[in-house]
Amino acid sequence: MHRGPYPSVHRAVGAAVAVALVAVGLTGCSKDGPDSALQDFVAGWRAGDLSKVGFVSADGGKIAAPAVLEQIKAVSGELAKQPLTVTAEGEPKTTGDNATSALKLDWTLPGDVKWSYQSTVRLTRQGSDGWRVVWEPTVLHNDLTNGDKFQMSRLRAERASILDAAGKPIVTPRTVIIVGVEPQKVTDLAALRAGLAAQFKKIGVTVDTANLGDRVKNADPGAFLDLITLREPDYNKIRPGLRALNGTVFLKEDRNLAPTRAFARALLGTVDAATAEDLEKNPQTLVQGDTVGHGGLQQKYDSTLRGTAGISVTVSGGTDGEEEQTPKKVFTTAPVAGKPVKTTIDVKTQLAADQALAGEKQPSSLVAIKVSDSSVLAVANGPDGGTVNTALTGQVAPGSTFKAISAYGILQRKVATADATVACPKNAVVSGRSFKNSHDEALGNVPFHVAFAKSCNTAFVGLAPKLGADGLRSASDALGLGGKWDLGIDAFSGKLSPADSPTELAAATFGQGATAVSPLAMASATASIARGQFKQPRLVLDPAPAAPAADGAALDQPAVTALRKMMREVVTAGTATALRGTPGGPVFGKTGTAEFSEDTEDTHSWFIGYQGDVAFAVMVQKGGAGSEAAVPIVSRFLRNLATN
Repeated sequence: MHRGPYPSVHRAVGAAVAVALVAVGLTGCSKDGPDSALQDFVAGWRAGDLSKVGFVSADGGKIAAPAVLEQIKAVSGELAKQPLTVTAEGEPKTTGDNATSALKLDWTLPGDVKWSYQSTVRLTRQGSDGWRVVWEPTVLHNDLTNGDKFQMSRLRAERASILDAAGKPIVTPRTVIIVGVEPQKVTDLAALRAGLAAQFKKIGVTVDTANLGDRVKNADPGAFLDLITLREPDYNKIRPGLRALNGTVFLKEDRNLAPTRAFARALLGTVDAATAEDLEKNPQTLVQGDTVGHGGLQQKYDSTLRGTAGISVTVSGGTDGEEEQTPKKVFTTAPVAGKPVKTTIDVKTQLAADQALAGEKQPSSLVAIKVSDSSVLAVANGPDGGTVNTALTGQVAPGSTFKAISAYGILQRKVATADATVACPKNAVVSGRSFKNSHDEALGNVPFHVAFAKSCNTAFVGLAPKLGADGLRSASDALGLGGKWDLGIDAFSGKLSPADSPTELAAATFGQGATAVSPLAMASATASIARGQFKQPRLVLDPAPAAPAADGAALDQPAVTALRKMMREVVTAGTATALRGTPGGPVFGKTGTAEFSEDTEDTHSWFIGYQGDVAFAVMVQKGGAGSEAAVPIVSRFLRNLATN
């Protein structure tokens, strides 16, 4: 356990000692008695001005009031700027020219730790000078003597883990290898740089060695110039090649890491050294050298995971003859270990999701939800795990994936049946605005299930007036979109277009216009379709969220059954035929291409779907059509799940 000085005492604001003093039980006494001197001492200490008080030392010599203030500060040591309340308890006990009074000292130490104890102050009457306070270190604490001072050490608490669905820590100690260069071993710098680049390329890592020559030239011959830290499995892949290079050296150590660098990175966050901003915001709980959660769950639950540091106050600095005394512990509180945060994340599913996004260069997200109980199994963001958790908090147009929601409303309200004939022209005009299909496709008059499978925009534009804004909202509400959710971390459940004009209604019906969703919201809606009822996604289990949304009513059985068949047809004969034959069972889904700006022809690529007990949503920013970027990711994800 780390023990060290508590630097925060130097950041607090105060005079010699930050102190509020209260004199108790002194009224009604003689002005010429010791109580008057004691009262002046208490009030003067509080004000940082002891000019009204006379002082003598233990041997009877006079001491100036400013010197007493300086000695109080010196003896207080590392507690000098911690809040202190001193109370004079009862009337002084007088015996001739001497008197004593009990003092109660109440310190507030970092972390709002309270420390209370009693000490004694002596007073003496010196002829015409009247009563004087005997200044000695025991006024602050009975164990303090001349030359002593308080020291405060911090006992760091053990940081708890974020747990997966199985209750096992996601972040655990893992072996890493620090690859470095030792200047005196370098024989050919150009060959070393080329060799390093070739080896790192084999594991998809790029290391900038442009300034390696200057580093080697300016460093001590035996210095360790670190280049990169690799997880042991990655290092082992290129170990022979690296060790064959003249100049390379290696250090091996354990670090607390997730299973992979990308593993739910944006969701989990990181644990790093406290920054200046962290220290400024938390002066009573953090000190230089502490580790703090940044981003994601590590930041959200930092105080829970970090626990509470303990404090040890000792008396030290005095001597016994010529030997320095061993510090004496006068107060301690044991550190309280942090409490783990349990999640629903499934390691196997998360790894499959991360691997599926690994090959995508554009920013991308994948959320997977367990259909049976709405547990979030994976939250992946690419590339390399991402830094912004778009998977949960993104607010983007859903494009044609929203047709699954509209179709539920159309089927439930009997605007059309799956087999009803609908028109799918090349263009459809609403109040002067023209809507078209992808690639200017025109299917003519086809069954509604075909228009859905082929993702015909104009068919939905034609059905929009019969569905109406109320029908669209009712379907969205039934599938949980736009609700007030509490998952234990920030999440966007969606925002439906008001559909308050014919053109906006038409656009909203196929996922354009003012409607915005997150990948989580669409994965949840898909899980609701597969399940037959909305259940709010669950992510953080302990500590349990305060106000999760209630379960929705059962979905209309005929409508949702027909919708599932239509979503299966998307895969068997529609826009996602690349998923036919995917291992793990039949896949149901809907592709989506979302326009997001009138200033560009770029579109976001979407796919929502489910297979067995896993529902998912994939979104690739500027990925083009759903079949172009999202569907290949889904294929990799499901194949990873089946083989991992």
